Amino acid sequence: IPANTRQPQLNMEEQPNLLVLENFIGGKFVPSKSHINSYDPSTGQIYCKVPDSGKEEVDAAVAAAKAAFPSWSAKSPQERSAIMCKLADLIESHMEEFALAESKDQGKTVTFARTVDIPRSVYNFRFFASSIKHHTTECTHMDNIDCMHYTVRSPIGVAGLISPWNLPLYLLTWKIAPAIACGNTIVAKPSEMTSVTAWMMCKLLSEAGVPSGVVNIVFGTGPKAGEALVCHPEVPIISFTGSTVTAQRIIEKSAPFYKKLSLELGGKNPAIIFEDANLEECVNTTVRSSFSNQGEICLCTSRIYVQKTIYKEFLKMFVAASKEWKVGAPSDPTACMGALISENHLAKVRSYVRKALEEGATILCGEGVDILEVPPENTHGYFMLATVVTMVKEESCCIQEEIFGPLTCVVPFDTEEEAIEKANGVKYGLAATVWTKDVGRVHRVAKKLQTGLVWTNCWLIRDLNLPFGGMKASGLGREGAKDSYDFFTEVKTVTIKH
Repeated sequence: IPANTRQPQLNMEEQPNLLVLENFIGGKFVPSKSHINSYDPSTGQIYCKVPDSGKEEVDAAVAAAKAAFPSWSAKSPQERSAIMCKLADLIESHMEEFALAESKDQGKTVTFARTVDIPRSVYNFRFFASSIKHHTTECTHMDNIDCMHYTVRSPIGVAGLISPWNLPLYLLTWKIAPAIACGNTIVAKPSEMTSVTAWMMCKLLSEAGVPSGVVNIVFGTGPKAGEALVCHPEVPIISFTGSTVTAQRIIEKSAPFYKKLSLELGGKNPAIIFEDANLEECVNTTVRSSFSNQGEICLCTSRIYVQKTIYKEFLKMFVAASKEWKVGAPSDPTACMGALISENHLAKVRSYVRKALEEGATILCGEGVDILEVPPENTHGYFMLATVVTMVKEESCCIQEEIFGPLTCVVPFDTEEEAIEKANGVKYGLAATVWTKDVGRVHRVAKKLQTGLVWTNCWLIRDLNLPFGGMKASGLGREGAKDSYDFFTEVKTVTIKH
């Protein structure tokens, strides 16, 4: 990607084959004093050095964002929109470079990055660039005392954005786009495990016309860089996507500052499959919803409840389809699944297979049952087969806890009421899928499910105009055209007596 600011310098003597990232602060790349190793999940080898930033770097980024806020917030929505559209065009023009980098950094297949991650990142900028031009505010009139009331919305200031490792650029731009569209400036901290595409995007900001200081990226860990951002007194708003445990820490640390919070957290998403479902379509989609991106999507299906009358037939079809879900090198165009994000995460997901066996469950395919075959150069990568578990109890950790990997549990049920009770029987409430041809049942079940999203006879079809977010331990707040606009602005009511 052609650079528009000073290029990060690599110390080729010390790190002859490594990519060394730098923070992006005030429109410039800033070298870091210390670094974190970043691994290629498909090989297990270090391939990148990521800044190990802390309070000093966050303070500098916040100062740059604060200085840029008056002029950026003064621009019209049309002016901000034009700049964002230009940035979207530039990312799109380098689609292949971004897709290859995202795959190498995260472990996902190049195909998935090329068809999902990067196109959605482009669309995020275009969508919010368009929506910002069409928002309206409320106005009322009181005839009895000749008063008119109206509301105005204003950007808040410096927004702190913390994004996860599973869909790196996709979820980072899902935060940056609405934040800057509304007139805020930002300091973002991507995951230290997947920082490369955010760094690549920084090289395009100047060419797109983004003024210095509007977008600042500080790389580092949550305990150092993330906590410094959350605790900074001049960052009044935090948008976070990640784990429930980290969100608890953010709530505690931000409480003394009364910060505005949006927390998009984990899920333990059920699929409820009734006896009248179109089984062929249901099986194909449920395999995809269970194992896409190695199961490392917060919306993935990890609990499958199947009506007893079709349980055996579904299980036979589902296991056969899961066995065909090919695991391979991310560059392999025939691979359905690449590598998990890290060695530790792979060990964690595998531990649930062991726990399931200890509890008396049955592994029908995948880990420990089938043979994993990858090319010789990928033998040290973090790969795992699509794994299907049955004979598992509702109190099992495999049913109750978020695993975030290619493992799903299949459980039978008798009645509609039983299915709803099982689906709601966890602390999470992000998404659910329902498979039935009965329209009345669709509405009854959707109304009773304790989730923020319900898909019927489909999965992951999204309209960004509509709210996204979960209930219970799956988060606070919603994201989307209107919801993000409301979050990234403050509303003021003005009353005028004639």
